[in-house]
Amino acid sequence: MSTTTEHPDPKRWIGLVFISIAVALIIVDSTIVNVAIPSVVDELGITSTQVQWVQESYTLVFAALLLVFGTLADRFGRRRILLIGVAVFAMSSVLAALAPDGDLLIAARVVQGVGGAMILPSTLSLINATFQGRERGIAFAVWGSTIGGMAAVGPLLGGWLTTYFSWRWAFGINLPLGVIIVVGALLFVRASRVAEPQRVDAVGAALSVVLFTALVFALIEGRTYGWWASDAPPEFWTLEVSPIPFAFALAALALVAFIAWGVHRERAGKSTMIAFGLLRIPSFRNGNVAALIVSLGEFGIILSLPLWLQNVLGYDALQTGFVLLALAGGSFLASGAVGGTSGRLSPIVVVRAGLVFEIVGLIVVGLVVAVDTPWWSIAAGLAVYGFGVGLATAQLTSVVLADVPVERSGQASGTQSTARQIGSALGIAILGTILFSSLGTQLEQRLPDEIPASVQTQIVDVVVDSAGSAIPGLDERSPEAADAARAAFSEATSYSAYSAAAFLVLGLLATLRLGRAGDPVDVLDPEDTEDSEFTGP
Repeated sequence: MSTTTEHPDPKRWIGLVFISIAVALIIVDSTIVNVAIPSVVDELGITSTQVQWVQESYTLVFAALLLVFGTLADRFGRRRILLIGVAVFAMSSVLAALAPDGDLLIAARVVQGVGGAMILPSTLSLINATFQGRERGIAFAVWGSTIGGMAAVGPLLGGWLTTYFSWRWAFGINLPLGVIIVVGALLFVRASRVAEPQRVDAVGAALSVVLFTALVFALIEGRTYGWWASDAPPEFWTLEVSPIPFAFALAALALVAFIAWGVHRERAGKSTMIAFGLLRIPSFRNGNVAALIVSLGEFGIILSLPLWLQNVLGYDALQTGFVLLALAGGSFLASGAVGGTSGRLSPIVVVRAGLVFEIVGLIVVGLVVAVDTPWWSIAAGLAVYGFGVGLATAQLTSVVLADVPVERSGQASGTQSTARQIGSALGIAILGTILFSSLGTQLEQRLPDEIPASVQTQIVDVVVDSAGSAIPGLDERSPEAADAARAAFSEATSYSAYSAAAFLVLGLLATLRLGRAGDPVDVLDPEDTEDSEFTGP
């Protein structure tokens, strides 16, 4: 039976707490890993490419499956998919904690990506279905603030666990958190689903997986296998030309096929993976473009900073977490600032202001990064950056979904979440490639001439392949090489920060098509009705 929410669930605000904790689970895990990576490198001996894949295997699967699970949540129940996702995520976290080598850790991260892809669109759909009017805007603000705050609390928690226990507990902590979420969701989150769901587009789902897998593989492995010619092809490759151009070509073909297939199904009145019809809504279309570009710049820098802080400045994981905590402080301050502007500034003005703060913060980080940088200067830049993240995140989500019919909230949530995750995946891949490629180039230029060429090559390879964790070990063998490596890593980290800022500038320009900034509009959605079917507490 389809009903409207004339009598709101009195437990909805308690339920929002557990929905937010579910979001925190996947955001904390995304950031907690960065702080733990140097310890993982030391214990498991993984390479810099594997370092990227520890993050990318999760993010790639996450992005590829968001659309699928956004649709499945509407069809089979949003709370049900959320609970299954939390269970999958928690159990795969245990596998990651027990991983004996890098390959199995990456495999566990792949399964985590499946669980995360079930959680995120379900939380958005539940908020959209549970809250209306001004309450929905408040709920979105809480959801967005959770993302901004947890992006920095994660490194602090990960630093504490890694320093005083083991990096394995950075994953193991997800199990008790998962139990708390499951119990809370069953007690306080109202189950909902679309009354007449459509079939899942299996072909579109497969094409999206091929598209994102090929694209991110090419971006990450390009510096390893060569962008065109290949001196070190993978074992499965027999051609002289690198596999990377073929991966880019496959991604392009998959993109064309995905769009053509989706348009064909929509014209036939069938379900599609991306809401092509909703793209006719200007706020939804332009907001997704902006969200993708913004996410590309936002979280890529979080890959390089923990590595630099620990391998160059010599901080331990806990100290690194405290430095990155400045990002959370800025984000929480922004939450109060957003509440104070309600009704006086349009959401898009808040988004643009947030992006400006993010750009300024990253430029500050890029300028101050050096081998003798004091912690407070990095923290200052991160605080400004975090303030911008807090302003932009929740309001951009609100803008994207503001005009979307509630009965299509799952598909719309999956689409906008996918846009963000695609941006995050591309950001980690692109900025990671910039970091390690520029590290190699800078180190080659800075090594003393008296070091033989063959030894220089070995030093460059070991520093880059270890993601910088080999730098402290160089002090005993060659202090000059160690100093050169620290300077090169600092320069590469600056390039990464500037590159992230450049992408955020593009994101800021993209928001110019999101609406007129001069029209004061309440930051919360107007009152509307709910067409979803509710099924029990």
